[in-house]
Amino acid sequence: MNRSVIQTLSKGAFIAIIMMIMWACNNPQKESNTSKVPEKEIEAMQSENDLLAGFHDAICYSGFRKGQHPDRGEGAKNPTDEQVLEDLNIIANDMGINLIRVYDCGENSQTVLQIIREEKMDIKVMLGIWLKAELSAHETCAWLTEPIPQEILDKNTIANKEELDRGIMLANEYKDIIVAVNVGNEALVEWNDHMVDVDTIIGYCNYVKSNIAQPVTVADNYDWWANHGANLATHLDFISIHTYPIWEGRDIDEGLSYTIENVEKVRKAIPDAKIVISEAGWATTAVEFGERASEEKQKRYNTELMNWATENNVTTFLFEAFDEPWKGETGNPDGAEKHWGIYFEDRTPKLYMRDR
Repeated sequence: MNRSVIQTLSKGAFIAIIMMIMWACNNPQKESNTSKVPEKEIEAMQSENDLLAGFHDAICYSGFRKGQHPDRGEGAKNPTDEQVLEDLNIIANDMGINLIRVYDCGENSQTVLQIIREEKMDIKVMLGIWLKAELSAHETCAWLTEPIPQEILDKNTIANKEELDRGIMLANEYKDIIVAVNVGNEALVEWNDHMVDVDTIIGYCNYVKSNIAQPVTVADNYDWWANHGANLATHLDFISIHTYPIWEGRDIDEGLSYTIENVEKVRKAIPDAKIVISEAGWATTAVEFGERASEEKQKRYNTELMNWATENNVTTFLFEAFDEPWKGETGNPDGAEKHWGIYFEDRTPKLYMRDR
């Protein structure tokens, strides 16, 4: 090879090397996938040991249909055994839910327990002990227009003690079915009509705990728990909170985020307490909520909520299984209280269940 060729090649090689260096400076080598440090997983809010009976999904059940109602002072008109069995089959087989919440220890709840046992159904129950008013909340409850007479309050106190004893009896009779006992439902918030003093409820809970093997809880609004519930929580095995974004003016885009805010507010106030969401849901019809209530929005809220509950090990009772026409004002068929079910009153599924 002659000298001029060698010089030409050397010059070309030099230029090539310079170009490669410039390309490398402008195009830094990307890290390989194997060299990346994996992102830290988001820690769940609770452990699996904090779940009630091992369940994430649960539902509130009250099976009163058109023309039926619980005892409102003149006796109850309860569902038939056949209707209760139909409901329980829908819950266990169609909804795929095996943990329900009932609200009292009356005849209808006893029928539910009896049928679960007789039919050997795979359903567990959080039993409610319903507490009637022992204090008159007429100054803070919008629908109490006058004080509750002391004579009525005294009778209610006697009735409450009888209800406690029924709850203890049922918890011991159905140890294989009842996984927890709830003492009082929204009996502590000032806006309700069946208020009971917190110290009284503490005494009731201690009485129940000393007579049964199952865990004991109290169910109330998340805000009450966050602001006033720390002492009561020390007497319980877990706390049960209610959260309803739609009642507090939120639309669906804020539904889940607001519920999480509610739960976190309670956690911050009572950091050592195990938390169960004992009521959460979205109405499908409501004159009070206008367009914020719909089947589409119920489907989105319930889906997002239950996904979050599963990821964070929070047992969550959707409110509720079936629409209940007896609730709210008789002359207002579109009132919110009647339309929280994931099934209509005629036992046909709403969108949330149809699309699952």
